[in-house]
Order: sequence, then structure tokens, then C-alpha cells
Amino acid sequence: MLNMKKLEEQERSILQKAEENGLECDYLFATSFARYKRQIRTLVALDAVVGEAIDNGDVLVSKEYVKGKGNLQIHPAIAQFDRTTDSANKTVATLLKIFKTWGVNDAEDEIDPLMDIINGGDADGDGE
Repeated sequence: MLNMKKLEEQERSILQKAEENGLECDYLFATSFARYKRQIRTLVALDAVVGEAIDNGDVLVSKEYVKGKGNLQIHPAIAQFDRTTDSANKTVATLLKIFKTWGVNDAEDEIDPLMDIINGGDADGDGE
């Protein structure tokens, strides 16, 4: 389950890093970061629905295309979760390129939450 409080803390951390480097007013950063926040909130909402579908064994659903003839397909929320995750990953890549273009570097002893998530961390900034 995605922890919204931790995600909001990390959003603030990323925004602070952007402000420290003069990026908060950059159009590409501002629009990409707003899109990323929206994608994360969408994923949080979808995560609950997907979790419930999996817990209830409703991963596959039947959809009628021809009257009386059902076709099995993956639960729509799972498919949407996957699409939104893919879009969020692309947005993160864009944000990282923006940070790199502006020469934003992390201190050696500080773990950037965005990089921690990308590198498979648990999104609480401790890398575990």
C-alpha cells in the first residue's frame, strides 16, 4: 500500500531541491512535477482498487462484446494502474533529465527520495 504521507514528504523534498537550484519557476520542471504529483495520486487511488481486486480474486473479469458471449480480460483498474505507472516512470525520467541539465547534484551523504524510489528503495529515503 502506498503511504500518502511519505509521498507528500518526498514531494516537498524534491520541490525544496528544485527551489535550492532555481528550478521551481522553470516551465518544464513545474509542468512535469505537477503531472508527476497527479500521476502519483492516481496510483494511490488505483492501488486500493487493485489490492481489493487481487484480494477478492477478481484479477480477471468477463466483458461481453457479442451478446451472450463473454471474454476474459484483466481487471480494468489493473490495466490502468500499469499504464499510469509507465507514464509516471517516463515523467520521472523527464524530471531527472531536467535536474541533470541544470547540474543539480545530491550531497554524497544524502539520499534523494526520487532516486531512492527509482533504484528500488522503499520511498522513505533510507534506501532499504
